[in-house]
Amino acid sequence: MEHVSEKKFPVDPKDYKLYEEIGDGVSATVYRALCIPYNEVVAIKILDLEKCNNDLDGIRHEVKTMSLINHPNLLNAHCSFTSDMSLWVVMPYFFGGSCLHIMKYAHLEGFEEPVIATLLREVLKALVYLHGQGHIDRDVKAGNILIDANGAVKLADFGVSACMFDIGERQRSRNSFVGTPCWFITYPFSFLIAYLMLLLEWFDLYWYVEDILGSFWDLFPPSRADIWSFGITALELAHGHAPFSKHPPMKSFKEMVAACLVKDPKKRPSSEKLLKHNFFKNGRTNEYLARTILDGLAPLGERFRELKVIV
Repeated sequence: MEHVSEKKFPVDPKDYKLYEEIGDGVSATVYRALCIPYNEVVAIKILDLEKCNNDLDGIRHEVKTMSLINHPNLLNAHCSFTSDMSLWVVMPYFFGGSCLHIMKYAHLEGFEEPVIATLLREVLKALVYLHGQGHIDRDVKAGNILIDANGAVKLADFGVSACMFDIGERQRSRNSFVGTPCWFITYPFSFLIAYLMLLLEWFDLYWYVEDILGSFWDLFPPSRADIWSFGITALELAHGHAPFSKHPPMKSFKEMVAACLVKDPKKRPSSEKLLKHNFFKNGRTNEYLARTILDGLAPLGERFRELKVIV
């Protein structure tokens, strides 16, 4: 894989001007920022290394992978560097933010099926590429699907990604519980757990039950774990926060989701095969996404502040 960006972004905090917050999490905050030498707006994710569960070498490995990614549907990092006890990851800025954020702000009951088909088609393209390169995402969800001002879709957050061909310590790390619970669970009663976790994700509380759910990773063929997460994400996009809707889904949508959530991982389709499913014939263009779900939205920072006050 070749580095996507031809620019050499600076690795000194003094070369960036931080603006408003546009996202946050347990151990990281995301800012809209200005790269002063290039006069270019970027997004900067600042991770507090003291709060991170992963070791520093593991985090650097993942950021390096993110920097080497070369696919139009995967978010790449311009550069990364440490400052005091923080890791700065400089990335492209996305006006739309995440699909989860857009749903919370303007589509509380979820998206229409042509929108879902378009979003998921682009995510599948990203997964086909990742799996072909020997990587698994491990955290496919609406909160990690980003949209730019033109409707382009990117799968983001490789903080929990792993390589299918790793051995030794990184292989053992891949077999541990990492990612968002329920987006990769295949046990009996998993649908009930999935619905509960979707609600917890909606209220940003999902991390409180990670220890309760324990480790399920050894039960999955690596890439098929992403397919399960993909199926849960499809439900999330269709219903906003939990899989209930007053509008019954199309038959092709139900069949696609059912294929993703087959209990036996070996019987789930690969990302490449799933991309050929009839449901994705409903997909439209990036311009359609921009018109349908981005038109009229307030700037990302303003939306983030409003939602934070509500929560």
